[in-house]
Amino acid sequence: MTEQPTSHEGRQPLAARSQERTRPRAESAGSSAVPAAGATAASAASAASTMGSAPAGPPNGPAQDLTGTARREGDRLRFVGAATRRIARGIDLDEIVLGLCRATVPTFSDAILVYLRDPLPVGDERPVSPFLLRLRRTDRLRLADDGADFGGTGVLPVIDQHNELTPAAETCEVRSGGALSEVLRGVRPVFGDSAAARAALPELLGADRTVPNGHRAILAPLRGRRRVIGAAVFLRRPDRPAFEPNDLLVAAQLATHTALGIDKAVLYGREAYIADELQRTMLPDSLPQPTGVRLASRYLPAAETARVGGDWYDAIPLPGSRVALVVGDVMGHSMTSAAIMGQLRTTAQTLAGLDLPPQEVLHHLDEQAQRLGTDRMATCMYAVYDPVSHRITIANAGHPPPILLHLGGRAEVLRVPPGAPIGVGGVDFEAVELDAPAGATLLLYTDGLVESRLRDVWTGIEQLRERLAATAQLTGPDHSPPLEALCDDVLDMLGPGDRDDDIALLAARFDGIAPSDVAYWFLDPEDAAPGRARRLARRALSRWGMEELSDAVELLVSEVVTNAVRYAERPVTLRLLRTDVLRCEVGDDSPQLPRQRKARDTDEGGRGLFLVNRLARRWGATRLSSGKVVWFELPTRT
Repeated sequence: MTEQPTSHEGRQPLAARSQERTRPRAESAGSSAVPAAGATAASAASAASTMGSAPAGPPNGPAQDLTGTARREGDRLRFVGAATRRIARGIDLDEIVLGLCRATVPTFSDAILVYLRDPLPVGDERPVSPFLLRLRRTDRLRLADDGADFGGTGVLPVIDQHNELTPAAETCEVRSGGALSEVLRGVRPVFGDSAAARAALPELLGADRTVPNGHRAILAPLRGRRRVIGAAVFLRRPDRPAFEPNDLLVAAQLATHTALGIDKAVLYGREAYIADELQRTMLPDSLPQPTGVRLASRYLPAAETARVGGDWYDAIPLPGSRVALVVGDVMGHSMTSAAIMGQLRTTAQTLAGLDLPPQEVLHHLDEQAQRLGTDRMATCMYAVYDPVSHRITIANAGHPPPILLHLGGRAEVLRVPPGAPIGVGGVDFEAVELDAPAGATLLLYTDGLVESRLRDVWTGIEQLRERLAATAQLTGPDHSPPLEALCDDVLDMLGPGDRDDDIALLAARFDGIAPSDVAYWFLDPEDAAPGRARRLARRALSRWGMEELSDAVELLVSEVVTNAVRYAERPVTLRLLRTDVLRCEVGDDSPQLPRQRKARDTDEGGRGLFLVNRLARRWGATRLSSGKVVWFELPTRT
């Protein structure tokens, strides 16, 4: 029978053995302590120092050890929650990557490198191999006593937050079957001292670069919904506790949230690009320069995050030197609204080409909106300006009224019948004809300019009228304000809370054509009409001092009038307009448009339009509701 020890010395070996058995667990638990998210660099350094000097064993037994472990696991969970929330706050690619870096340095690691595929795949694009990884961002902790080199080695490929140049490879080609490819395909993060990481890290960082001795690393693949999109490397200094298995779970969480956020950012970027392209193609690239009127326009989306909407504007040249001015607003700010806007704008252009009255254009737009769906609603203002008669005809479909700024500085809200919005159906539209004096400016706009959560539409219209009048006073009673500057000044009236909707703005400065620069005749459809047209044109050119154009004008007028007389049953119209060019217009009641064709050698005719095409600066033919107009232009010579 063995004697049981009764003294303190006899129990010491058993206690020592118990302490030895608990030491590794305590050290392992101490190495996983992660400071709470948001700690400063100094606090992180202090925490790392404290973790590096963990006690050899629990002073008060296993209960104390379990309490400390639970506390550390709670800190880890709180850090993961705070870090993922910070990453999720990012919208674009740079914000998400920055969120990852700022959330992990210095709390989880002392340095981080983030590599992303170049180019980043979008949506269901098929994967390619090999693919390229590009260093997107690196951050590091720089302590107060830290030198220029990280850890004194001078080779660790990390930088601080100022984006200095890094000695790490900027790009890395990932080939199928390589060590890096195998790690990325494995999805799960790996320790830097594992066999797989030791082979993959030189491939990622560069042929002659690796993690210095004593530094700890985790290599984490960034995998989106369908494929690997990059990699992140987390590094710790030698004086900080090493990563442990639970830290691999933390790295996996950070990598997953970052990758999913990048996927969303790339998709959002593609959608934003498509939206920008859609909106750009839906609106005119440039405004025409019709005779007798100057134009300026502006378009502002409701917000950067909603760059498409249903607002549009247009200026469409019409026969007789007239121009159609259109502003419309489809309900909503989505891609659907933009698509409907594009259909209505195309329909309006087609109807304008038929030279229909404004009220008829709105009627057909209303029918088109009903064909698109029962909930397709829009407002529209359609106006036709005639620079010869100095008149404007306007029809309205539930749109805010236009404002006419007179030359003397008086701003007038035009009284136009409001009408019902497009898409209601069964409603007649009414057009009014108003004076459009030379020097006046017509402003067409959408309700986003005058209506917001802070003011109703009529208050905004009155503020706009007052702003226009005040701007006109600055230039004096005899001069109109510059058109582009006027548009900018109008938009400056918007306050911080006034941008609830898209804004489309179209301004038209009426110059008109003086009666002395217009010559107009009616010609009976008979064989003598071409000769009479030549004589009338010659007299008008002589009166204007443009005799040098007589030969060309007489030849072209004769050819066009001859073609009109051949098919007309009612009197043919001939009009000459003198502006920066000489424009000739011949109208008849036949809807058939002329077509240029190549005449055979034996043909006696068929060469009239060939001559017009060769001698005129521009020419064209437009079908009207009552026939057609064939026109050509010649440059004036001084």
